Amino acid sequence: MNQLSTALAALCCYGIGMNSLAQEIDYPDSFNEPMKLFDSAMGDFHFPISSDNEMAQAYFDQGFQLMYSFAKDDAARSFQASNMADPDCAICYWGEAWSWGSYLNGAMTTAQSPRAYNALQQALARIDSATAKEADMIRALAVRYIDEFDPETRRTQDQAYAHAMGELSAKHSDDLDIATLYGESLFLLEERRGYRQLDDPNVIRLHGVLLGVLEKDIRHPGACHLLVHATESTPTPELAAPCARFLGNSIPGASHINHMPSHTWNEMGLWHDAVRANTLAWQSDQKAAIGEGFAIYPTHNLTMLYYAASMGGESAAAVQAAKDLAKLNNNTSMHSMALIRFGRFDEVLDITEPPTGEINISMYDFSQGYAALKSGDTDKARGIMQSLKELTEATTARFRFHAGKDIVGALAGILEGEIAWTEGNIEAAAEAFRLATDYYDDLNYDEPEPLPFSPRHWLGAAYMELQAYDSALEVYRQDLSEHPHNIWSLFGIQQALAMMGESDSVIDKDLFEALRYADIWLPSTKY
Repeated sequence: MNQLSTALAALCCYGIGMNSLAQEIDYPDSFNEPMKLFDSAMGDFHFPISSDNEMAQAYFDQGFQLMYSFAKDDAARSFQASNMADPDCAICYWGEAWSWGSYLNGAMTTAQSPRAYNALQQALARIDSATAKEADMIRALAVRYIDEFDPETRRTQDQAYAHAMGELSAKHSDDLDIATLYGESLFLLEERRGYRQLDDPNVIRLHGVLLGVLEKDIRHPGACHLLVHATESTPTPELAAPCARFLGNSIPGASHINHMPSHTWNEMGLWHDAVRANTLAWQSDQKAAIGEGFAIYPTHNLTMLYYAASMGGESAAAVQAAKDLAKLNNNTSMHSMALIRFGRFDEVLDITEPPTGEINISMYDFSQGYAALKSGDTDKARGIMQSLKELTEATTARFRFHAGKDIVGALAGILEGEIAWTEGNIEAAAEAFRLATDYYDDLNYDEPEPLPFSPRHWLGAAYMELQAYDSALEVYRQDLSEHPHNIWSLFGIQQALAMMGESDSVIDKDLFEALRYADIWLPSTKY
């Protein structure tokens, strides 16, 4: 008998009266396999429950940590294993119900809703055996799930749940996990993407709840995870830095937790720290194959690694991450662009398998055109550039959260400018780079950004060539404000100042520190 069948049999034995409903619920195939306890992958997190069953407690703690890591299905499997170990454990069913609900990276689906509702009904049926706090948690969650779930009106339940969690957190003010769940419920009422204003009352309240938890426990994985996301798109991402220092190792085998500090480090320009965080995450992704880790968003981990390494001048790490990404998802676009970033043009031409998807193909084509230009094939470069310009005007494609035209337009402008530069027309090159920058500036907030470089690195170089050092300085300083401590703009500022007979000791020191981990020599801010 598989795990799900065993669970359904247990429901029959306990006479819950949910047989017909449970039999209609579909679960992922992974629920047909027994869930293990992953001791080495878990941290020291513990949420004591009323069950005397040690296995129920261990699986409950594991499920909680996996939910804090955004590994939803594995969390649900762990909580289900917990309630199977102790079928009388009301809070164990609460855990499974919680894990099926909406989370920061995705709303509850129509497939997940019956699972959540059913598990919550099991918790309610056993509520008399729960502690007073556990019963409060079950009742608060009860307002979140309804029998006839409609995704279009989900916000009604989410608002009721946030209100209930606010009351619960006030009642149990010493419970940091309940406070964290309250913070999560508030976050689910906000737009997930985009910039956040620090004077927004909702942002103030959300930050207050999460910082309140972290003032008592700076190592709390759930609160820190949420705070990183709640601050990364504000003017003060450094608010999450104190807890981010501990976050990556708090649940050692959960790759998303390993990776999460890099969201803060990228915004602060701590590129090598971001490289290390995502390297650790990629290691956990690989450990999953031997049962010692959890692979959570592995393509995102590699993309963040390639982006951070590109900004920090760590070419080996950037190129290897992009190569691993291409193996993982057959997308050669980022491998191609990493090679362009670091001037490895002959290797670009060796990549002969294009990716799929209009915007990915445009990145690949741009790289092929740029490499062809550097290899002396101006006609091929010009043909690709013209195709990219036409696509900029015609495309309605999206790339993650961006209008595809802004990505394609930025790439087309860089390639057009580089062609003009090759032909000796630096003024025309600068104009094309300015247009590329306009498209680039229309991109939305994203982590990571869709391109591993900024058109300003090309525009600044053109101004340097034109001896317009004031303009170059302005361009590089603007880029540095958007990408702190990146080696390209630090080098550009230093060179522009030198040509003006000036220097800046702060910039010199910053560049010296930034180059500690770089493995390249910089002749310019572009290749």
